[in-house]
Amino acid sequence: MKKNLIWTIALLLMIGACSEERKKINESVVDLPGDSLAINPEKPKVSFYQYEDVDSYPDAILELYTPLGNQIFRPGKVPFEFNIKNYPFEEEASDRFLLFNILNGGDPAGFRTPIFQRELEEGSYRVVAYLVDEEGLALKNFGNYVDRDFQVGESRPFPYSAEPYLAVNFPRNNQIVDEEHELIVDFLVVGGDMKLDGLKVHIEVGDYSYEIDHMAPVRVANLPAGNYQAHIKLLRSNGEELEGPFSSVSKSIIVR
Repeated sequence: MKKNLIWTIALLLMIGACSEERKKINESVVDLPGDSLAINPEKPKVSFYQYEDVDSYPDAILELYTPLGNQIFRPGKVPFEFNIKNYPFEEEASDRFLLFNILNGGDPAGFRTPIFQRELEEGSYRVVAYLVDEEGLALKNFGNYVDRDFQVGESRPFPYSAEPYLAVNFPRNNQIVDEEHELIVDFLVVGGDMKLDGLKVHIEVGDYSYEIDHMAPVRVANLPAGNYQAHIKLLRSNGEELEGPFSSVSKSIIVR
């Protein structure tokens, strides 16, 4: 819990420094029947929106040398080796995490060096690695992120699937959000193009929902204090759910 609180404080400081005079776009205000707003009409309504931003480091390249595709390792320390281009990794990585890894749809782990080891048990793994901007949000241009399947021990590869899937940078599981600040939903769609493939992402935070047809951080403001389940789902434009194991992600959120 302490780790989640530290992440939340750091993120809020970055948000405060970066959100001044930023233009909101694609805003959707949610008014639910029986909402607490009916009791307190002066309380702002929950809203989803994005900021009109310019992509950071669009030419950054992240290459994964190890593991190779479906490489097999013994249980224990598994090596990871990345190569990073067109991005100030060496200058900045001593102060904060700039390279993140997600294993099998879990929470991201941050690293300050492009070569490291992770202690892994027997199983099949899918890693999604990505770089982040000054606000800690995932870079979303082609080449900014990479994915790879590998095995540890006597495990079979994941069944082949050409379907795109999700990698969620924020929120983190059991993340604590101050009631006065935004919740950020930051995701990558890996293995597909949302426009060309006719995809959208459906976001639910408790009973509040929002849909987006492109990769961009979504902000959720004015959430009442309480515990929430955040569900992020990758759908086809007709609402059909994708069948892959990582096409939906759920996280617990605490607003206080």
